[in-house]
Amino acid sequence: MRRYIRHPSDIPIEFEVVGAQQGGNERLTNVSLGGLSFVCSRQVELGSLVRVRISAVQPPFEASAHVRWCKQLQGGGYEVGAELLSQDEAFKTRMVEQVCHIEHYKREVFAREGRQLTGQQAAAEWISRYAASFPRIDQPEAV
Repeated sequence: MRRYIRHPSDIPIEFEVVGAQQGGNERLTNVSLGGLSFVCSRQVELGSLVRVRISAVQPPFEASAHVRWCKQLQGGGYEVGAELLSQDEAFKTRMVEQVCHIEHYKREVFAREGRQLTGQQAAAEWISRYAASFPRIDQPEAV
């Protein structure tokens, strides 16, 4: 079973490795109830404590996580998987995930159709089209 849901890759994420001079602006790739992953230009050591911030949502989402895996990508860079430290932060990721999907939908509609939606309009359309297929917290996520 897949532990992470594919996340819109155009949503930026900021991260910093706590206690190191390492961080940056990267792209979120996956989010789940317990963690997230993102593409990074450099390797991050396993077990590192990272602070992540997603400012595409209001208020901005901020959380602490431990790096559980770091894989080198064929085209360069790394994909980093991090486990959130608290159940509260993990639950908030579900809300952030939905808001990010809605923001992605809003951009996609503008690019494809030229329609500029407000946040409320985009949310209403996204919910009517996709909310039923969005995994619930209490159900296993699809492969």
